Amino acid sequence: MENNHISGAEALLKSLICEGVDTIFGYPGGQIISVYDKLYDYTDQLHHILVRHEQGAIHAAQGYARTTGRPGVVIVTSGPGATNVITGLADALMDNTPIVVISGQVASDFLGTDAFQEADVVAMTQQATKWAIQIRRPEEIPAAVARAFYIASTGRPGPVVLDIAKDAQVGMMDWSHERCRAIRSYDPCPKINPQDIDEVAQLLETAKKPMIIAGHGVMIANAEKSLLEVAEKGNIPVATTLLGLSTIPSDHPLNKGMVGMHGNLGPNSASLEADLIIGVGLRFDDRVVGDFNAYAPNARIVHVDIESAELNRNIKTFKAIHADADDFFKALSEKIKPTNNPEWLAKFDTRDKFETEKVINPILKPAEGPLHMGEVIRAVADAAPKNAICVTDVGQNQMFAARYFRYHADKSFLSSGGLGTMGFGLPAAMGAKIGAPDRTVCLFVGDGGLQMTIQELGTIMAYNIGVKIILLNNDYLGNVRQWQELFFNSRFSQTPLVNPDFNKIAEAYGIRTGKVTRREDLADAIADMLSDDKAYLLNAAIGSDEMIFPMIAAGTSYEKIMISKNENYFPLK
Repeated sequence: MENNHISGAEALLKSLICEGVDTIFGYPGGQIISVYDKLYDYTDQLHHILVRHEQGAIHAAQGYARTTGRPGVVIVTSGPGATNVITGLADALMDNTPIVVISGQVASDFLGTDAFQEADVVAMTQQATKWAIQIRRPEEIPAAVARAFYIASTGRPGPVVLDIAKDAQVGMMDWSHERCRAIRSYDPCPKINPQDIDEVAQLLETAKKPMIIAGHGVMIANAEKSLLEVAEKGNIPVATTLLGLSTIPSDHPLNKGMVGMHGNLGPNSASLEADLIIGVGLRFDDRVVGDFNAYAPNARIVHVDIESAELNRNIKTFKAIHADADDFFKALSEKIKPTNNPEWLAKFDTRDKFETEKVINPILKPAEGPLHMGEVIRAVADAAPKNAICVTDVGQNQMFAARYFRYHADKSFLSSGGLGTMGFGLPAAMGAKIGAPDRTVCLFVGDGGLQMTIQELGTIMAYNIGVKIILLNNDYLGNVRQWQELFFNSRFSQTPLVNPDFNKIAEAYGIRTGKVTRREDLADAIADMLSDDKAYLLNAAIGSDEMIFPMIAAGTSYEKIMISKNENYFPLK
């Protein structure tokens, strides 16, 4: 007969198993050692990944969560162990990623005494979580775990923190676990109002220039199929946000590209002319709309989001609908009628052709000069399996990857969006590969971001995590450099980098490497990288003056779009 009179530490692990957890990312320490001691007995049920830094743990958990759709779990010790995950908590909150962080804490009697490695974790993390609680008694653990997973994974997903005092870990209790099904005053599943759907269907029927913008919420809701059904039934052009990439295949004729600061000319220009914009699962944040007061001047905006606080927050909407993205599209699909707006769709095609000639072809088909980030990324995309996952760090590598990778399967793009966290890429790619071991994971990272979490190469070595690392190496903090050149008179203050030999570093961790400086060697280098499922670092030498275009300067209207350093595009002319 199973003994359920157990310690709080063991109760924690058994409760995690009851919540379906099979993978944990973490780092042990003094105030969590009791949990790690009990973990020794559960290695057949809980696969623990020992990272090399706590920030690596939470970014890896984010990659795992966004690939699998299940909460990522992190265990760290008190003090610096807990504070080292705060960046990841803020990142997960902004990008709606379900994470459960379990931190050790000093014993209850020592709270408030400035004990060794004591930190007020709950106070520090409340602004970066959906919920944070301190646990001081062992019998509180099962219910807190159940509540944490429910809160993290329902409604608008996000991170939670359980800060568990030492005495709660070592104290004894009679364990049982019941999953949380509801919390009073917390309603994560808003119901669709049929009248709202009827009104949107009528708006679509009369609109001459409609557009759907699909955000990350579409991906979170697993609404890719229902989005496509609505788009195809209504013959409606679809654009995506950065984190909405891969909600519709890249080669689908109704996919008109990405909106935002470095988005495509077609959908960005369309925002100035559209008479109806249906934005689903996005925040309409500054990187999407530019000048809030000048955005979509002719459009009725329908905003659909599962988080009611986002509605009418940044953009005044014609119709605000509090709903799950999949529920919305499924209900709308039953109501809409086919439309025929060939002139409207042709405008996207015309602008796409112009962008291809002016911006894309010079990147993908250069006559000479150093390698471009875009051509490296497109070459990898063309050679990789169709269901490959594109993970990025933050900076030019991120924007080039967003624009030049090709997406054919759901949940194929993973990046730090709202917080823009450099150092996110490498650990997130590890977590993505662990969450989807049957998919090729390609990480595009700059030389600046890689060095922020480069120690996680040790985790890749220890667990044979087959991440393909494509280092787009330009010896600069490239995104900041671009802004300095465009807006700060080319005063390159603290952006040039003096870099190590990245290949030697990776080889020291037992990772195969390649280096490419010449265009004619690129295909062979990529083929070598993709020849097996083991980790690989491909160091691609990029020109230091590389820039990412199109670009809309921060806070400005879409009426002027930079397509090069010296040329602008005026959509309304």
